[in-house]
Amino acid sequence: MFNKINIVPRWIILILDLLVTKMALLMAIFIKGELSFNGISIETLVNTLLFMGIVNLLVFASLKTYSGIVRYTGLQDAFRIAVSVISSSVILFFFTSDILHYSATFLFSKSIIISYATFSFLGLIAYRILVKFIFSYARNYKMEKKSVVIFGASSAGIATKRVLDHNSLNNIQIIAFIDDDKKKANKVIDGIEIIDFNHFSKLAKKNLVSELIIASFSISVKRKNQLVDFCLDHDIKILSVPPYGQWEGGKFNSAQIRSIKIEDLLERDSIFINNQQISNQVKGKRILVTGAAGSIGSEIVRQLVGLNPEIIVLCDQAETQLHSLELELAEKKHRTNCVAFLADITNETRMRDLYQKFKPHYVYHAAAYKHVPMMELCPSEAIKNNVLGTKIIADLSVEYKVERFVMISTDKAVNPTNVMGASKRVAEIYVQGLSVDTANRTKFITTRFGNVLGSNGSVINHFKEQIENGGPVTVTHPNITRYFMTIPEACQLVLEAGSMGNGGEIFVFDMGEPVAINELAKKMIRLYGLVPNIDINITFTGLRPGEKLYEELLNDAENVQKTYHEKIMIAKVRPVVFSEINDAFSYFTEMVNQPEKELMMVAKMKELVPEFISNNSVYESLDQMGKVVNL
Repeated sequence: MFNKINIVPRWIILILDLLVTKMALLMAIFIKGELSFNGISIETLVNTLLFMGIVNLLVFASLKTYSGIVRYTGLQDAFRIAVSVISSSVILFFFTSDILHYSATFLFSKSIIISYATFSFLGLIAYRILVKFIFSYARNYKMEKKSVVIFGASSAGIATKRVLDHNSLNNIQIIAFIDDDKKKANKVIDGIEIIDFNHFSKLAKKNLVSELIIASFSISVKRKNQLVDFCLDHDIKILSVPPYGQWEGGKFNSAQIRSIKIEDLLERDSIFINNQQISNQVKGKRILVTGAAGSIGSEIVRQLVGLNPEIIVLCDQAETQLHSLELELAEKKHRTNCVAFLADITNETRMRDLYQKFKPHYVYHAAAYKHVPMMELCPSEAIKNNVLGTKIIADLSVEYKVERFVMISTDKAVNPTNVMGASKRVAEIYVQGLSVDTANRTKFITTRFGNVLGSNGSVINHFKEQIENGGPVTVTHPNITRYFMTIPEACQLVLEAGSMGNGGEIFVFDMGEPVAINELAKKMIRLYGLVPNIDINITFTGLRPGEKLYEELLNDAENVQKTYHEKIMIAKVRPVVFSEINDAFSYFTEMVNQPEKELMMVAKMKELVPEFISNNSVYESLDQMGKVVNL
């Protein structure tokens, strides 16, 4: 019935407001007369009410207190009402002064005006809240109530509770806060009890909880996973409150509460980065980022712009993505000058033009082909881009006396089983060789890490798309595992490693524990409220060409040296003699544009990288032949 009621005309609200203020004035006069109207003439009372009505009509019309929709009354409406009541009270008080000599004509004593203002404000707010409650109750009384528990009895949890309370569209009942701090147990906030996990567990087992909202910014990822696993096992929906930095305009509303994502469960605890040291190094420098439009390159740019370099050159061959990044940076109005440079890193003429124009001090080399199956099909492209492209950038960096060259490598370069990983290891070898050859000029630093969450082509995005399309979700092997790291964390560590390197190091990052991809797929399906292999099937497609079950960050023959940062280590790799490897790179340059010579180029990579043993690949024959190829 209430849903069919149209918005009440403004003139009706205005009349109601005037009636409420008249009632407030009568109450004030009644209380002043010690609960009686004795001794007050009818004429004086009518004059007082009439004059007060005229004053309020003018004030309400000026401030438009009647313009708000009553059923949606909020803080702005309350503020407007408060200002109008104060304004009318000041006018009435003015008429009680001896200057105008109207005190005998009207019943406007100071005590009556103060009482009137109080009753008037309370009355105007009260009837609006009553209307709002009636509409809210009428809209929701037939709907099933959702029983909600909020994890986190601190500022974020309290803010969440109050936001939900003030949202009439949320037909929920907050039944408890839950907090791991035992000191808070059995206490009450805003009328809601704080319980411990054991109590919450009992409620869940009795099916008394519909949703759990995680409203804690200090919760560890391990604890978050424990809560999510428990809720999934008991059919409880899990939501989360975004961090303060993601609140729209610094304000929080119920629309920002979102379903928890798998990325939230794969993230790791915050890392400390010495931003001051990095800032001191890059401030006022000219910086080149290759692959700037990619997942890693673009994040490196985002983190660098706040460190006040002189200029950042954004180099990439992906026109659309590069343009999008340029627009994004322009909208944020950073002081750092960012210049888009559309180019292919394998085009030496174009890259030389870049170095001549900008003469960079620092180079972050993130450009690379990275998809394993595709590079297995197109090894010449992997060599052209990952190997020779790196060679061109590295050689130009030496020629133009770049101070630091930071190469982004991959865990697939360790004991590679595919062309992509081998090409990155060959690129590492060339950079190592240059570092020895160029001594104290350009410092060449390599960083290795595994998969990043949310990157282009990430398995996470692939699984999401498959689930949203109704499945099946395809996993290559039931026992396959991968390391994961967030893009911002990976890039922070790249900048940190780049700042601490003295040249020639290969830095490896602490990637945490490997994740079983099969279990990852199951958890993602469950987070969508579905049941694996019932609502959404999981199928195993077999390892793709060049793919292995698990990735490594260190070669078996390598040792690790610790650094001052607990998440960054230095791999002790085989020494490289530049004169011994230079001929191999000349060979790649000669053969790369001859597709019929691809097999020979892969064989040459196996010579350079003895641990490169192909897996599930046509190039396994080279290993079986002992890599004896007529070169």
